[in-house]
Amino acid sequence: MTLPDERPAVFSLKERILRYWTRRAEGFGDVRRKELSGDDRNRWNKEILPWLPSAAGKEPLRALDIGTGAGFFAVLLAQQGLRVTAIDISDAMLEQAARLADEQGCVVDFQRMDATRLLFPDASLDVIVARNVLWTLTDPEAAYAEWRRVLRPGGVLLNFDADYGGVDFTELARLHGRHAHADINAAMLEECEHIRRALPLSSRQRPHWDVEALRRAGFTRACCDMELSGRIYPHDDTAAYNPVPMFALRAER
Repeated sequence: MTLPDERPAVFSLKERILRYWTRRAEGFGDVRRKELSGDDRNRWNKEILPWLPSAAGKEPLRALDIGTGAGFFAVLLAQQGLRVTAIDISDAMLEQAARLADEQGCVVDFQRMDATRLLFPDASLDVIVARNVLWTLTDPEAAYAEWRRVLRPGGVLLNFDADYGGVDFTELARLHGRHAHADINAAMLEECEHIRRALPLSSRQRPHWDVEALRRAGFTRACCDMELSGRIYPHDDTAAYNPVPMFALRAER
């Protein structure tokens, strides 16, 4: 007989997502630290800096790193003189990000926030960056609309992602060599797979869906670059290497 206080916990999808990424926080911190110490820093700067909008007057650009994780993009942008706010739903991830920023001597405003409910005024930001975030959201269409809302006219969205919805994460455990999923145990990959199947982007054709969703949200000049992985990961033997091909989505408000 199972007593009421002995029943297994039942979590909503959003709670499962939060628990999963919280458990991944320490490992993310280690990988992002290695990225900053190697050539990945320069490769990512080449993907981001040429697309930033021109600064208006003498004020630094206002940047938002959505789903910052362990803070890699936040650090890169802060080191370029941007005024950076970085958000995540996981306190554990934010702790890793704050530690990384401190190690790099960067000033970043880290906040716990939902990517689909941004606590910023309309047209208050110059640039938004995101990496491997949209596929994890329960309402990605609303996210794109919200991201556009907070960008000023001429503001830029740079979204780097992959078609994780079409990947069976349990299969990644069978890949040989070093890659971003190599040190994740089978139970964690199984949980990630359960979450993936419940997310809306698991049934969408990406990045075609993204380009159309960006246009529906009102973005202009929405385009996709499918060659990102070849430039970011010229070698497939590093801890940061992503075996799922990534793409770059760029759009302007």
